[in-house]
Amino acid sequence: MMRRNYRATGVLVALCGMLWAGLAAAVPARAAVRPYKNFSVAVYIPVTSTRQLANPQTLRRQFQRIWSQVHFNKVYLEVYRDQVFANPATLDRIAAFFRRRGITVDGGITLFAGRNQYNQYNSFDFENPHDVAICERAVRMAARHFNTIILDDFTFFNTRSNADIKAKGTLSWTEYRLRKMRWVAQHLIIDTAHQVNPRAKVIIKYPNWYEHFQGLGFDLDPEAKMFSGIYTGNETRDPVHTAQMLQQYESYLIYRYYHNIRPHADKGGWVDTFGDRYVDRYAEQLWDTLFAKSPEITLFSWPQLAVPEPVSPGERYAWAADRTSFDWNAMVHAFKAPPGSEAVPGWASVAGYALDKVNKVLGKLGHPIGIASYKPFQSSGEDFLQNYLGNIGIPINLEPHFPAHAPVVLLTAEAAADPDLVAKIEARLKAGGDVIITSGLLHTLEQDHRGIRNVADITYTGLPIAVRHYLGSIAGGTTAGLNVPGERAARIIFPQIRFYTNDSWPVIQGEASAHGVPVLLMTGYSRGQLYVLDVPSNMGDLYRLPEPVLNTLRGYLLARFPVRINAPAHVAEFVYSNDTFVVESYLARPVTVRVFVHRGARELVDLDSGQKVLPAPLITPNPLPSEHGQTSFVIRLAPHSYRAFAVK
Repeated sequence: MMRRNYRATGVLVALCGMLWAGLAAAVPARAAVRPYKNFSVAVYIPVTSTRQLANPQTLRRQFQRIWSQVHFNKVYLEVYRDQVFANPATLDRIAAFFRRRGITVDGGITLFAGRNQYNQYNSFDFENPHDVAICERAVRMAARHFNTIILDDFTFFNTRSNADIKAKGTLSWTEYRLRKMRWVAQHLIIDTAHQVNPRAKVIIKYPNWYEHFQGLGFDLDPEAKMFSGIYTGNETRDPVHTAQMLQQYESYLIYRYYHNIRPHADKGGWVDTFGDRYVDRYAEQLWDTLFAKSPEITLFSWPQLAVPEPVSPGERYAWAADRTSFDWNAMVHAFKAPPGSEAVPGWASVAGYALDKVNKVLGKLGHPIGIASYKPFQSSGEDFLQNYLGNIGIPINLEPHFPAHAPVVLLTAEAAADPDLVAKIEARLKAGGDVIITSGLLHTLEQDHRGIRNVADITYTGLPIAVRHYLGSIAGGTTAGLNVPGERAARIIFPQIRFYTNDSWPVIQGEASAHGVPVLLMTGYSRGQLYVLDVPSNMGDLYRLPEPVLNTLRGYLLARFPVRINAPAHVAEFVYSNDTFVVESYLARPVTVRVFVHRGARELVDLDSGQKVLPAPLITPNPLPSEHGQTSFVIRLAPHSYRAFAVK
């Protein structure tokens, strides 16, 4: 989702040499150094602020206000946005102010034409010579002043002018826009920058709505490889009360996905302050971006961090008395305004506190790992489902190529964009891997007559069944109720799936009015196991499944994974290659989590406090296969909090 626009204020103050000299002495010069050991911190300065910072007093005042709350080692100084250009005569002098303090300065551009009469975003019309000229002018200005330039996430194409319609011809809008934006990327942006500055490096920031990119010309395949680097829009904001409703786990998953597209060329993650009902949500976005091992975090943006008004804690009444990972009272008490400064704890203080906290554990975490899930380029289907699964404690590693050697592969409807998918499924099963397909993918493959029934006689009928009661079984063996005793489960609509008895087994089954629907279906094929996960008609209803259902689901899907949790929905785990992991709760209440690890584990060590957690044996009448030979531990999480552990 795009951020608000910044319109020119018309404030341009004449620069005075003596004033600039005094400004240089206001804050001692510093050697270039990263404020945090494990990541870099940047602040993005939109063009309206760029124009305001031409006033030396404004620059000094706002810098001191932000610097007293959060330290950073880079700024992106924007030269164009929304029909507003920076004053080129002031760019070098503003940049010099930051560089004298050891802060790197790169350029920024937002290729955005403004909003239409309905307050909707308008991209440039790249068939309009006027818009093309503005784009070229912005790129030339940035390249004259900066060797590195980042494009904010409006480098897409959504107009349908008569010129666009004529140029599209018989192509689909997706085909036309992808072709056009590849031309724009190479000729209008990259080549133009190099004409002015042969050393110029252009980085494109891709936003958070990755499922829909191709329809607007965003291209994560050839286009992403044209640029010197890419950047990740990790903003997820509130998961319920915003238009996108992006789930919290996406702040982690999306960086991993872009990293897998261009390893080591995804330069960082980008988070803004908008759309949060409580300050913890902003901190969570920062943490989850860094848990994904982003090397840099960009704070959008300067004006939100520089405002003189204090930040509000927001709607955090339910957990205000708890010692949460984001400790509001500790943040406020730790703030010390510089002498003579008007600074108060603001969004910059929230960022500073959150970054200080996560920095203590990040260096101890290895390489992120998760269940391999395949999203081909230019694909969509069951949009953002992997993030809902992440929010119920299933770690996901989203990849743009089929993970041919992964022990477990998760495939949603978007994987159907691969014409050879069924053959790849068969090959993975024959090699001894497990493959999980969703009901949406099963339906798509059947519609396209792709031969999925050569693997198993399982059919998507789509007939809706409302379920409240659940049973679990082990390959057709003893069944056990999976509802929480004494609690009335929510009614959830599942599409019906047909299968042959004793050919496939509903290891989790929903029941309604003397009829059943397989929530998780399992069948063997060659040396592997095929699972079909029936996704509720509203995928958000995954969160309303009883906790025993979620625990059983994880038990099967994560049977080969090194760490697994028993927990309610809205508890995520992030797992790493060096026997470390993070468990994070997005719940507004405290929660107890049982963690399963390998048999030889003696203890868990909290990577922040050093506290040791000893094993807590599991007593259950119907253990899952994955629970045999494992060691379990019980940990407790405060609301909206995380804990990081090493397995010893």
